[in-house]
Amino acid sequence: MEKLPAATGLLWIKQGFALFRKRPAEVSMLFLAYMFLMLALGIIPLLGQVLPLMLVPAFSLAFLQACVNIEQGKRITPGLLLTGFRSAAVANLLKLGVAYLLAAIVVVGASSLIDGGVFWSVITGQTLLDAKTVQDSDLASAMLFSALLYVPVSMAFWYAAPLVAWHQMGVAKALFYSFFAVSGAARPFLVYGLGWGIIGIVFPAVVSLLAVALLGGSVAVMAILMPLSVALTIIMYCSFYPTYTAVFGTAEVPPAA
Repeated sequence: MEKLPAATGLLWIKQGFALFRKRPAEVSMLFLAYMFLMLALGIIPLLGQVLPLMLVPAFSLAFLQACVNIEQGKRITPGLLLTGFRSAAVANLLKLGVAYLLAAIVVVGASSLIDGGVFWSVITGQTLLDAKTVQDSDLASAMLFSALLYVPVSMAFWYAAPLVAWHQMGVAKALFYSFFAVSGAARPFLVYGLGWGIIGIVFPAVVSLLAVALLGGSVAVMAILMPLSVALTIIMYCSFYPTYTAVFGTAEVPPAA
C-alpha cells in the first residue's frame, strides 16, 4: 500500500458528505431502521446487553453495502441490514462479533485499575451517573484510560468485517491486516479523527449557541440539535467506506449466500 498524505483524512470526510448527498432519504431510513433494531434487541432480557455489541460487525456491512449501492446507482432499502447475515462468511462475522464483545469488556474492565470499578458500574447500569459519582471518583481518568486502550482495538476491527466478508479472510487474519492497514495510514486517520472531532463537537456547540441566541429555549435547541446529530452520524458512517477504498481499492462484493 502506498503512503497516503495526511490530507486524505479530510478527503474521506468530504467523500462521506458526497455519498450522503446522493441518497440522503434512503441512507437515513437505513440508519433509523438500524437504531430501531438495536433498541428492540436491547430490551431482550440478559442478551439485550451483549447482542448489540456482538452484531456490530455484521450490521456494519449494511452501511458499507449501502455506499457500494450508491456508487452503482442501486436502491438502498432497510433490507440491507441483513447483508452480513446473507454473507457466506456469516459464521466468521459472528465470531468477529464475539471477539469485539470480549475486547470491549476488557477495555472497560481495565478502567477499574484507575477508579476501582466506578466506570464499569456506570456502563453496566449498576450506578447512576450523577455529579456526586463524578466528584467522588477518578471517573474522568478511567474513561480516558479506556479510550486509549480502545485505540488499538478500533484499529484491529476497523476493516475486519469487510475483510472477512469481501476477502474471505479468517477472523485472526482480518484483525491482523486491519490493524496494520490502519497503522500504515496513521497520518490520514489522525486527520480524519480530528476532523470528525471538530465536526461532531465544535459544530453542534456553535449551532446550539446560535439557536439559543436567535430562538431561545431548550426545546428549540433540541429540535435543531437532534436531527443535526443524526445527520452527522449517518454521514460519518458513509465516510467509513472511502477509508476502505483508499486502502483496498473498489469493493468487489461477492454474491450473497
